Amino acid sequence: MGQLPHLTVSATLGDQAYTAIREAIISGSLERGQKVTERGLAESLDISATPVREALRRLEQDRLVERTGPRSVRIAKFAEEELREFTMIGDSLRSLAARLAAEKSTAAQRREMRALLDKADSLRGQADGIESGSAEERELIQEILHCMRTFHTLVDRASGNSTLLQMLHMVDAFGADERRTTVLAEVGGDRRGAVEERYRQHRAIYDAIAAGDGDRAAELMSAHSAASSDSLISGRFPA
Repeated sequence: MGQLPHLTVSATLGDQAYTAIREAIISGSLERGQKVTERGLAESLDISATPVREALRRLEQDRLVERTGPRSVRIAKFAEEELREFTMIGDSLRSLAARLAAEKSTAAQRREMRALLDKADSLRGQADGIESGSAEERELIQEILHCMRTFHTLVDRASGNSTLLQMLHMVDAFGADERRTTVLAEVGGDRRGAVEERYRQHRAIYDAIAAGDGDRAAELMSAHSAASSDSLISGRFPA
């Protein structure tokens, strides 16, 4: 089992444990289908079993873990149809977020989005002098992809809808680690071409948001998100 961070004493250890275990699931440190125990998680987090038990109850409700015994759980592993349902919901929510961002975002939020894409653009320029297939190129690509993921977070926040954000928070936990692996696998061959296409899509989404064109922003985000979900499904369940 991957090492989890030790937690500090707090009145909300249950909340901290929930967040730490959830992030471990999303990142893949706790693998899909892996069996874990309350005691093992508590030792890794350096806390008692009580807040871990509370956290696991919440994670059961989120469908991220499945109870296998009185003190043990399995990290949930989803069938193809279930994952399709989760990604379909996520695609719709993300499209709505882009529409609302076009209608409701502030000038400061749009500047933050633009600055992030400008940073990605600068990183793209640095790739010209780097050997293709090198470790340096891979590190640079990961930085660019991180900018893209952060861009989505900014768009979501700019929607100004707390209910939507909560729903995205739940949906994003399903398949997040697989999605990250799939993206890196996709750029493994034609790295720069794949990154260029992703950058182009994100820049077009931003342009629609900046123009206040909710229909266009939703349309572009829907196509982008659906393509990403299709790659996730095909990577997880190859024909």
